[in-house]
Amino acid sequence: MSSSASPTVRRRRLAAELRRLRGNRTGTAVARALGWSAAKVSRYELGQGNFPLEEIEKLLNYYRVGEPRRTQLLDLAVEANERAWWDDYADAVRPAYREFIGLEAEAATAAEWHIAAVPGLLQTEEYARAIHAAHQAVIYSMPPGVFERRVRVRMLRQQLLTARNPPLELSAVIDESVLLRKVGSREVMLGQLRHLAEVARLPNVEVRILPLQSDTSLKADSFVVLGFGPEHEASKLGDVVSTEGIEQHLYIEGETDTYTFRLFFRAFAAASLSPDDSRELILETARRVWE
Repeated sequence: MSSSASPTVRRRRLAAELRRLRGNRTGTAVARALGWSAAKVSRYELGQGNFPLEEIEKLLNYYRVGEPRRTQLLDLAVEANERAWWDDYADAVRPAYREFIGLEAEAATAAEWHIAAVPGLLQTEEYARAIHAAHQAVIYSMPPGVFERRVRVRMLRQQLLTARNPPLELSAVIDESVLLRKVGSREVMLGQLRHLAEVARLPNVEVRILPLQSDTSLKADSFVVLGFGPEHEASKLGDVVSTEGIEQHLYIEGETDTYTFRLFFRAFAAASLSPDDSRELILETARRVWE
């Protein structure tokens, strides 16, 4: 995984550029001029579906986009239409989750607050398998092959931390209750906590534990703030916040809203133990509770 390029991010970048090029024109006016429906213009500006090159060329002609910007946007459309590895798991993974994987794949940073479980990027296969099995038992039954493919997706995502160049910079704050809540068996928990302590040694990973007896009364459900590098500044691709529900991911964009989540994350991090003390607590809990 030497490249962090993601068709999902390319699609969002192109959609943002098309919205910018429309300027003060209404979508209805553009559609009428091109003999399209307003829904078609909206679909491209929302990044929904593919971008047929001949259609994008018509838009660029109408907006009178010259070189070299024209070639850059057409190249972006080609990349947006490419298949990614997560598209091969469409039978096992919901569209909203695939959208999240695509954003995560090109993010430069991830700031995660977790109150219910170990973050997916830091889970062992056994821990992930136990969580998927529990969900399967409550929500619906799935074929064994689909179950295994879901676990496989979780493991493939983790390559962002070690195999991607450059790797994802991950900062995670985990509530101490996660270390104490049994997932699977005692052996699963012991292996998970030892793995968590080990992966926290990576130079691009910072893990902090928010103690049960912390000084903050701040409360929030689990969330992750994905940040994108300077190469995305020209296309206005800012932070994206994902909050995971039982059945779907909710995405929050816009500087004001995402900044609020940044502030919450910083407050949780400030109330947490240092990375070194967090690692000691993880290992101590593994020995005291799960051995």
